[in-house]
This record gives sequence, structure tokens and C-alpha cells, in this order.
Amino acid sequence: MTLISILVGTLVAGVGSVWIAAMLAYALLSRFTQHLLSLAAGALLATAFMRLLPEAFEQSAVAGVSAQLLFAVLLMGLIFFFLLDKAELWHHGHEHGHSHEMNEVRDHSHGHEHHDHAHSHKETTHNHHHTSGSWAVLLGDSVHAFGDGILIAAAFVADTRLGVAAALAVMAHEVPHHVGDLVVLRQSLGNAKAALIKLSLSGSVTALGGLIGYLLVGALEEYLPLFLVVAASSFIYVALADLIPQLQKRLSPRQTAAQVAWLFAGIALVVALGEWAQH
Repeated sequence: MTLISILVGTLVAGVGSVWIAAMLAYALLSRFTQHLLSLAAGALLATAFMRLLPEAFEQSAVAGVSAQLLFAVLLMGLIFFFLLDKAELWHHGHEHGHSHEMNEVRDHSHGHEHHDHAHSHKETTHNHHHTSGSWAVLLGDSVHAFGDGILIAAAFVADTRLGVAAALAVMAHEVPHHVGDLVVLRQSLGNAKAALIKLSLSGSVTALGGLIGYLLVGALEEYLPLFLVVAASSFIYVALADLIPQLQKRLSPRQTAAQVAWLFAGIALVVALGEWAQH
């Protein structure tokens, strides 16, 4: 039963977030994207601090894991996700720089050829760059989805209610991310339907991560508190380093109040879900 819950939860988080993102990206709902960032930040922080970490400390008493070790894992988890972000930024910057250098070499070597031929060559290079970029986006999303699946599985193994909260929190924070991905893929592939299908397949990798996570956490159940702390560090890092900085803009008092309201709505959603699941 736990495995079925994990598979359903990971598919809802992975694929459901893509389809909600498609509604936001392709329908007349793009104005809600900023509100969704606030909602996701609140949901992630509430899930980490009010659900995952308390559960990890409760489980640690049974597993014999010290509080010092849990805090050390939390700290190392935050540093790990920071370095992961740095590596991704370096990789994207390196790809962009290499592409720019190659374009300069091509432009120089073909500078004395016919204008039409040069224009055609530049278009081919541009399209090739877009195609490579689309695969980079899909690969990055697949790896990220796999990791989310493992974290959701750890939460479900600890408690079904905790797993539901984690799955919804992942879905909430993935939606704004997928909105940007869909825009990039639509431009790269030139086909909105193909972009949606490919990103949905990438999101379904969450279920594979959930399956592997179920087998891994089941085999190492005594380390479950550590898995929960890693999941919490992931949520905290995404909220504080990715989502909230996007909200730090000079806004009118009314817009700021709306941001804060949606942030608390995300927190309230997680709290209400926990209360509802206990009855």
C-alpha cells in the first residue's frame, strides 16, 4: 500500500506540476505565477519546519540518531544543494561561452562568403543550439525529478500524511519552475504539444525516483531520520535560495500584502492538510 501511495504521490507531483504549469504558461493564467511562487515558498518552509524536521526528530529517538547528527546533516544538505546550484550555473555558463566562441569563429571564417549562405549557416547553428538547449533542460529536469521522488518516498515511508504533504509541496514549487521550462522548450522545439509531452515524460521520472527511494529507504530504515532531514534541507534551500529571492522586488503596499498573504496561504495549506489527515 505504501508503494502505491508513493507512485501516486510522485506522479501527481512530477506530471501534475507540468500540466498545471502548462495551464499557466499557455492559458490566460500567467498573472498567477508570482502568487504561486509565494504559495510554494510558504508550503516548502512549512513542510520542512512543521512536518519533516519534527518527524525526523521523533524517528531519531527510535533509531538512536543524535540531534547533533541531524543538525549536521541539515547543514551539509544545505551546502550540498548550494554546490549543486553552483555546478549547474557553471555548466550553463560554460555552454553559453563555448557557443558564443564557436559562433565568432564561424562568423569570421565565413565573413567573405555570400550573405545568403552566411545567413543560412547562422540559422542552422542557432537551431542546433536551441535543440541542444532543450535536451539540457529535459536532462536537468529528469535528474531533479528523480531526486524529488526519493525524498517523497522517504516521507511516505515515515508517515502517509507526511508523504502527501511532501508531494504537494514538491508539486507547488515545481509549477513555477516548469512554466519557465515550457516557454524555453516551446521556443526550442517550435511545438507546444511536443514540449508538453517531453516535459511530462521528464516529470514522470519522479515515480522512478519514488520506487528506488522506497527500496532504498526500506532497506535502510534505521537511517530514515537522515533521509527526512535531507528532504527538509532541500525544501529549505529551494524556498530561501530560489523562490523568495524572486519575490524580493520593490512593490506597492498592496502587492506586498498579496505576496505575504499567499506565503501564509502556503503555510496554512500544509497545516490544514496535517490537521485534516489526523481526523
